[in-house]
Amino acid sequence: MESRVGSLSAEYRRREPEESLLHRIVREHVNTFFALAEARSADGRGLPKYVRNAFTAYLDCGVLARGFALMRCPGCGHEAAVAYS
Repeated sequence: MESRVGSLSAEYRRREPEESLLHRIVREHVNTFFALAEARSADGRGLPKYVRNAFTAYLDCGVLARGFALMRCPGCGHEAAVAYS
């Protein structure tokens, strides 16, 4: 009987979030957005830190260049890079 984990590892496909339209738009315009928010805020501080952190975390999530674990099936030897989320 084949284990469920073994069958899932062979079917794993990375979702490649950096290829999505939303990711590209955020990536290309986030610094301008932050600068405009700072310029338009009364105190010059811009957005709260948690908002900036959320944008940064979104851009890092699921991107191999930001870190990954190499997973290997002990049964068949199949390897896959799984990006941190």
